[in-house]
Amino acid sequence: MSISVETFFLNPQFQGTLQSQIQQMIAEGILSGRFRKAERLPSTRKLASHLGISRITVTLAYTELLANDYLTSRGRSGYYVSENAPVPPNYKPVQRQEDKVDWSRVIGRRFSDGNTPEKPQDWASYRFPFVYGQADPKLFDHANWRLCALQALGQKDFASLATDYYDQDDPRLVEFIARNTLPRRGIVARPEEILITMGAQNALWLSAQVLLTQRRMAAIEDPCYHALFDILNQSRCHLAPITVDRDGLPPDSIPPETDVIFTTPSHQCPTTATMPMARRQALLERARELDAVIVEDDYEFEMSFLDAPSPALKSLDADGRVIYVGSFSKSIFPGLRLGYLVGSESFIREARALRASVLRHPPGHIQRTAAYFLSLGHYDALIRRIREAFRERREVMQEALDKHGLKIAGQGMHGGSSFWMEAPDHIDTEKLAEKLRPQGVLIEPGHTFFNGSGRPRNYYRLAYSSIPANRITEGVSRIAQAIRD
Repeated sequence: MSISVETFFLNPQFQGTLQSQIQQMIAEGILSGRFRKAERLPSTRKLASHLGISRITVTLAYTELLANDYLTSRGRSGYYVSENAPVPPNYKPVQRQEDKVDWSRVIGRRFSDGNTPEKPQDWASYRFPFVYGQADPKLFDHANWRLCALQALGQKDFASLATDYYDQDDPRLVEFIARNTLPRRGIVARPEEILITMGAQNALWLSAQVLLTQRRMAAIEDPCYHALFDILNQSRCHLAPITVDRDGLPPDSIPPETDVIFTTPSHQCPTTATMPMARRQALLERARELDAVIVEDDYEFEMSFLDAPSPALKSLDADGRVIYVGSFSKSIFPGLRLGYLVGSESFIREARALRASVLRHPPGHIQRTAAYFLSLGHYDALIRRIREAFRERREVMQEALDKHGLKIAGQGMHGGSSFWMEAPDHIDTEKLAEKLRPQGVLIEPGHTFFNGSGRPRNYYRLAYSSIPANRITEGVSRIAQAIRD
């Protein structure tokens, strides 16, 4: 029996080549049971004519399926579904009824009621996306990242692709971090003191799990990174939110019972304040007095285009009490999910064991690809390009904000990728964001960054990382008009 050529049609929304789309259509037909063993496929000429594509494209797709034993060739007779093709499962699925489980009783702990806001997945379709933490495809070096990924797929790197590292990491990536990335922040570390993580958030979670118990206290900045609230609440430790000022976290306000201090000294999240050198020294002294450890989240230090970044807190630490969190997800692209922890070997040993019990290690191929991208100089070239673009966008946004009289509550001393904004007291920025969306404007309401029930509702964040400079002025104008209205 032959499979009708009318069965096949192209999907204009398909992400991939025509050859891969044809392969997928046939493979899905076999796996679903629609195409059966020994059934004949349309000839390459007939299918190419029906789809309006090149015959060689169909031939290449058939050849690939032939190599994978989905199809077989019978001389001049044509292509058939192989006798060795995967057999679809032969069972009738159970008809689901209404759940008989009382999940409100069965669930022991809840993780879904956190502070992290939902962000629109279609942000790129908005004309004025003042959204934070997304990659600008016009700035990213797609060509060299693809080449590095292909190199990491090569035969000589098969071990990095296929090996189960268990609790270890790609030695090339660790070596680059130790010899190149950390020295730029004034940090000296051995490979045993470095752990690769699934982004900075995973690093913060590992730190909280290793350092905190229900009896211990964590001091956090208020406002701070909203996901950190969730992480620390899940650890069930005691929380001591400390209001930040124009210089970041004030050391004198840290309670005497504190065991762990979480801070973002180089670029406070979200106010963007930079902690002066004198306060950094005071913070280290305060931690020494309390015999507390410090978790330093040094996100965005690469985005320092106005001046050289301040030294990392870890670089000033003579006691080994600072744990350093870094990330490539902010500077390369957020979907990479690649960060690192730096700390004393005793701490890293426990964090490594915990990571191994949860996810083993970040994928080896991703680690090796990143190692090539970094070591071949593409990363530094990307950072230079991003800095120049961000410098221009920041100048345009600063001018637009000043023109419309919008109040800036915080702006990075050395650069960064966003402004921390304060609307008039009567403005609820969550409602403001809802009003702006139909106009193609995305802003980030700020209440989720604050702790407690009496959170201020009039703060918001405007990022310039994902919007071209020529759209910023009009976007800011729409925000100003919505606030006036």
